[in-house]
Amino acid sequence: MKVGIPAEITKGEMRVGATPKTVQRLINKQGFEVFIQEGAGINSNYSDQQYRQSGATILKSAEEIYDVADIILKVQAVSDEEINLMHKDQVSLSYLSPAQNLDLLQKLADKGVNAIAMDAIPRISRAQKMDVLSSMANIAGYRSVIESANYFGRFLNGQITAAGKVEPAKVLVIGAGVAGLAAIGTARSLGAIVRAFDTRMEVAEQIQSMGAKFLTVDIEEDGSTASGYSKVMSQAFIDAEMELFKDQASEVDIVITTAQIPGRQAPKLWLDYHVEAMKSGSVIVDLAASSGGNCTETKDGEIYTTDNGVTIIGKLDQLPTQASQLYGNNLCHLLDDMGKAEAWKIDMDDDVVSRAMVTYDGEVNWPPEPLPVNPTKKVKAEVQETSEVISPKNKSGGRSKGILVSIVLMGALLYFLGLYAPKEFMGHFTVFVLSVFIGWQVIWNVSHSLHTPLMAVTNAISGIIIIGGLILTEQDLTSPMTILALVAILVAMINIAGGFFVTNRMLKMFRKG
Repeated sequence: MKVGIPAEITKGEMRVGATPKTVQRLINKQGFEVFIQEGAGINSNYSDQQYRQSGATILKSAEEIYDVADIILKVQAVSDEEINLMHKDQVSLSYLSPAQNLDLLQKLADKGVNAIAMDAIPRISRAQKMDVLSSMANIAGYRSVIESANYFGRFLNGQITAAGKVEPAKVLVIGAGVAGLAAIGTARSLGAIVRAFDTRMEVAEQIQSMGAKFLTVDIEEDGSTASGYSKVMSQAFIDAEMELFKDQASEVDIVITTAQIPGRQAPKLWLDYHVEAMKSGSVIVDLAASSGGNCTETKDGEIYTTDNGVTIIGKLDQLPTQASQLYGNNLCHLLDDMGKAEAWKIDMDDDVVSRAMVTYDGEVNWPPEPLPVNPTKKVKAEVQETSEVISPKNKSGGRSKGILVSIVLMGALLYFLGLYAPKEFMGHFTVFVLSVFIGWQVIWNVSHSLHTPLMAVTNAISGIIIIGGLILTEQDLTSPMTILALVAILVAMINIAGGFFVTNRMLKMFRKG
């Protein structure tokens, strides 16, 4: 089978449907022949020579690409001119925004094109590797912090210098999806004080684990839905939310908004009076600018400064080199799932393919059947119910039998040892058993977050030595037995203290700031 990558003709689009690395994967691992239009990767910093070296064939025009290819890999949706170049049963993979482009879907269906909307990939665990929205949101979240820092005019991190003290910047992230979490991580790594708001209570732990403060309102209402996106909240919640943002507006230096709903206008979260309350020199980055914006003052595709000195960013650098690589990987993963070149198949019974294939066999296949992707609560309930009904009997019964058998075996062993072993041996054996039991339990029950599993074992052995040494210590400090016991205790304590010290140093290696 032949894969074609035409140049993007949408104004401002810098990405490309395949990079030299993904071309190598398409050819060497998936068995496709790859054809790419001349100059298609120039805006993403990929030359025709790089594509040739990867094994692709360079064709002069888009007409040649659409004529020869069985599968078309694009970023933006095809135009009317490009549809005219396509042929029946050709497969197209690209962004399509199907909910907003029903006319385009009908044109593709009339042409007999089997079109996959990469932005309609369902958000289920198996499809994460194909989720272009998450891949691009990750870049957008990172880039939002970098560009806001550029326009902010001060350090993001706090500093104490000979010239004076610099306060750290305060960043507010609204929406803690993929883009929001990427923004939180980037802002924290640059030293800013980060606060985040989201209507979904389930993301609170994620926000806090990244070092940000989770903001919420006093109304108990959860915005989580089965689709993974937020639902429309009650008016009382919205009013409390707006009041919270008003309080934050006068404090924060940078606001990053990320809330988007597929197929709908972005919700308005940062209103005109919020902008007016912000300090001069503050920055707003609206990642939802292309779908109407979360800020009422955002201008899509523009960066401007308001009368009160607030810079509002309605466009971001796409980082086309990185974005094309991630997007190309998403496409390759989907082609993997569809059988590669050797066993290529459009399986409409597949949950991912059937929902992303928006036109198939001359028909529009949109909207798809709903697919719940967040059954956590149901699963938890089932597990809890099962454990309540089944586990106590089986577990407690099995555990009791195991303990009884162990006691009987140990009793028999001690009885035979008592019959035949000398008195001195029994005394030492008793000390050994007590040391093992007490030492192991004392050290092993320490949380593994405080030391590595390896240190847990060595510390347990050291604990055994300490308990044994304490038992063998006599009142006469000059006796050889007591001296050896004290030396053993000292060495074991050094080992335990050293273990925690080394583990603490290891943990610091993985901490930022």
